[in-house]
Amino acid sequence: MSKLKEYKPYFEIHTAVFLFGFTAILGKFIAFDELALVWHRMWIAVFGLLLFPGVFQGFRQIQKKDVITFAIIGVIVSLHWVSFFASIKLGNVSVALACMATSALFISLLEPIITKSKFLWFELVLGIFVIAGILLILDIGQAYYLSIATGLLAAFLAALFSTLNKKHLKQYNPISVSAIELLTGFLFLTCVIPIYEGEINFEKYSLFGDDLLSKYTLFGVYIHSFWYLLALGILCTSVAYVLALSSLRGISAFSAGLAVNLEPVYGILMAIVLFKEDKQLTTSFYLGTGLIFVSVFIHPIVNRIQRKRKTVLL
Repeated sequence: MSKLKEYKPYFEIHTAVFLFGFTAILGKFIAFDELALVWHRMWIAVFGLLLFPGVFQGFRQIQKKDVITFAIIGVIVSLHWVSFFASIKLGNVSVALACMATSALFISLLEPIITKSKFLWFELVLGIFVIAGILLILDIGQAYYLSIATGLLAAFLAALFSTLNKKHLKQYNPISVSAIELLTGFLFLTCVIPIYEGEINFEKYSLFGDDLLSKYTLFGVYIHSFWYLLALGILCTSVAYVLALSSLRGISAFSAGLAVNLEPVYGILMAIVLFKEDKQLTTSFYLGTGLIFVSVFIHPIVNRIQRKRKTVLL
């Protein structure tokens, strides 16, 4: 029994990462455009988070000034998701996930500025390798340039809200904070969509239209986008987030971070199996993606070595 308890956190974090990796796949299956997709994902995820115990009690503990901060972060999260799914719709899952892997580079640049932490030179060196990887990915063809640009924007926004959360999360209940951020993002998109589109098109956002069957089959069956949205909002957002948090009770942040780096790997492998995306990809794409992944995996290892050296010196 003790063995099961020992391995439970690892099971939780890898299940969470697998579900996070499946996010991009579901984005491809869902017939909605990126705005409608994110709008629905956010309200479904909020509903899922409100079902977890302690959420409402956590709301009362958050100071008003921090509620405003988390609301701003929620807007950034919504823009990140719109950019991410736009990258998938404009290109494919593999390109979007390869670009998302660059978020580690953006975090290394943003963290010293936002949290006033010390700038680490080895992160700049790894950043150069990431840039080299992006240049290799660009060889995939001009048709994917817009997808790459929106994918890099999504990675930057992910790095920005992750760094801001790290600074402001404090002792607050992270599930309560997430509910505030996602609810704010949902309300932001609710206000922005009519302005952006020039009208309120209820049919476009309806969950029950006949034209919402996915153009891709899952095990040979065409499935309505509503079910994919439920899976995206509940499993890949609410449940995955809670599993990731729960795992931190039994494993180090280093182990969790290393596992999260597998998210793009899982996603790209699933895209190759389900959508045959390997036929659209070039050797340069694989080399560039490999270079980015190596940089991402090396980062926590080098960071740990640096910390050990500082401890020894002290």
